[in-house]
Amino acid sequence: MNTDIITSRVAKLRASMSAQNLDAFVLIVNERANSESCHYISGFRGSSAALIITHTGSTLITDGRYKTQAPTQSPFTIVIQSKLSLPEYIAQAVNDSGCSRTGYEAEKLSHSTFTKYFAPAKTQWVDASDMIPSLRRTKDPHEISLIRQAAKIGREAYGNTLKHVHEGMTETEFDVMLMREIKTLGAEKGWAHDDFIVASGVRSSMCHAPATLKKFAHGETVTVDYGAMVGGYMSDITRNFALGQADKRAHEINAVLLEAHHAAASALRPGVRGADVDGIARKVITDAGYGEYFLHGLGHGLGLEVHEAPRLSQTSKDILQAGDVVTIEPGIYIEGWGGLRIEDDYLITPDGSECLTVNDNQSLEIV
Repeated sequence: MNTDIITSRVAKLRASMSAQNLDAFVLIVNERANSESCHYISGFRGSSAALIITHTGSTLITDGRYKTQAPTQSPFTIVIQSKLSLPEYIAQAVNDSGCSRTGYEAEKLSHSTFTKYFAPAKTQWVDASDMIPSLRRTKDPHEISLIRQAAKIGREAYGNTLKHVHEGMTETEFDVMLMREIKTLGAEKGWAHDDFIVASGVRSSMCHAPATLKKFAHGETVTVDYGAMVGGYMSDITRNFALGQADKRAHEINAVLLEAHHAAASALRPGVRGADVDGIARKVITDAGYGEYFLHGLGHGLGLEVHEAPRLSQTSKDILQAGDVVTIEPGIYIEGWGGLRIEDDYLITPDGSECLTVNDNQSLEIV
């Protein structure tokens, strides 16, 4: 990652530290947990690390597995741990620095680790769990370009895979073929921590149904929720297709979802409440008689994680701002029949929004 990008992000973090009267901020990665925030602020993408950021220095602590990798990815001062554990290194470094108020992420740290290693340190620990997520929420041009590339690869990979669909093909075979296409086109992988959703027939009534050995049958609809990763940033797309034909109900539901999707997307702009955008789509679906079958929120933020701030749901208190990247994904799920969902990714711009996934193929495709 460009050093200037990291320098800019660290400067913003230090400004947030000053606003909270913090002398230092620490972040820990435990076997990939919280690796996204570490990547964002330091550039390092390893599975085990700790960051200590003061107003005058930035240190990355990791182990010997990343001795070569760490300095190629991060401009931070690199420390390779030897005898001490990561929490012990943090406690020792905080003590040595003489920091009186140190921010940490209580949401990312176990109680036992905090009690054993952090609490005894000679500093006042201040929960700053929202600090990095608030910085990550507003996407810069570099991040937007990566999500745009991930979206382009995802769309092309899906189109290529659709050409090979046939009756008797299993959900798993489709899943594997789609992932192969995504990687062949240049993506690192699909989603970071989740499997794709490939659900056919009655199984599509389950919102998060992973692929199985179930075979595609004539007349069934198939819902595919998938994405691609480029530079650590992901796209998130949902499309539907039918084999040979689709029943009248499927076409009716798809039309309702298209109307709900487009109505909500047209309302995206800075200053709009996430709950209000959800309400626009929900009203369309309810007025069509399917309100009880819309089982989840309308959308979520997207970036280094497939689900991050802000949220678009009935209970969301988030207000959209320029630089947000969010999904719009209304769905209808009827137990014993099946379900459909239409999802695209949108960048909130100063005067509205831009669809990053180019919603030109949202119709129920027949293959």
